[in-house]
Amino acid sequence: MRRHPIIYGLLLVLVIGVVFFVVTYFVASLTGEKQVISSDEKVGVVIIKGVIDESKEINEQLEQYDQDDDIKAIVIRIDSPGGSVVPAQEIYDKVLEVKKNKKVVVSMGSLAASGGYYIASAADKIVANPGTITGSIGVIAQFPQVRELLDKIGIKSTVIKSGKFKDAGSPTREMTSDEKRLIQGVVDDIYSQFVGVVSLNRNKPEAEIEAIADGRIFTGRQALRWGWSTIWGIWNTPYIWPRCYRGSTVSRRWCIPRKKDRGLSDICFRKRCRRFSKNLRLSSRPSSTSTGRTDALPHLKQ
Repeated sequence: MRRHPIIYGLLLVLVIGVVFFVVTYFVASLTGEKQVISSDEKVGVVIIKGVIDESKEINEQLEQYDQDDDIKAIVIRIDSPGGSVVPAQEIYDKVLEVKKNKKVVVSMGSLAASGGYYIASAADKIVANPGTITGSIGVIAQFPQVRELLDKIGIKSTVIKSGKFKDAGSPTREMTSDEKRLIQGVVDDIYSQFVGVVSLNRNKPEAEIEAIADGRIFTGRQALRWGWSTIWGIWNTPYIWPRCYRGSTVSRRWCIPRKKDRGLSDICFRKRCRRFSKNLRLSSRPSSTSTGRTDALPHLKQ
């Protein structure tokens, strides 16, 4: 029987390709890859959970979705009591930037208060459950005092400083009146920034915001009544919202990025597979639609 080296060569290439695909998929599953390899239009999900003490990872996820033309809208799931001022502001600024290109919806979990609400206010829509705890609009600075304890155990502190405010907030002595006024001024300034952000994004006068922005918490039902949220809803509800926007064709497909984009599939495979599947879709369905983008002080906490 006559052999055909060309056919055998093609079969060998095909087998290698299949093996590579299987191995890559397996490695991706082991490394936590959760992004769907597909050219379908999808909703990107960003999860903010716990105390907000850094912004780098969240902003990288938002940037990744902003650059992905398959992602047509972004849902930010917030379950956080707030955190440091600057990270919350940096995430807020990034949401505003991404919102210029894609629709952004915030889904509030059990708790989305203080800095969590600061971020949420930047979204196009805010979805909360009736029992969600939110609000807590304000800024706090705390300085523990251990002077009496140090006196009891015989420890004293000597401070040499360049100015009278350099050791303001020291735990080894009482704060002076001037220092209290200084810290209060910083807190008031950040608070005014917070109120201004909420006023701007919720389209309400600052006086109306200040009336209940005294640090109090309130429920998702109260937030809807006062216009601080858009609608009640469960986790899946936000996926419906992007479809309500004119010109949006977003399906319910969603994807969550890995914490660190270092898998083998990220380096060698995913982008090529996405291009291949997109070309395959366009060639097999001539009538299908393919659209592009749719139109601190360390003790201070929010």
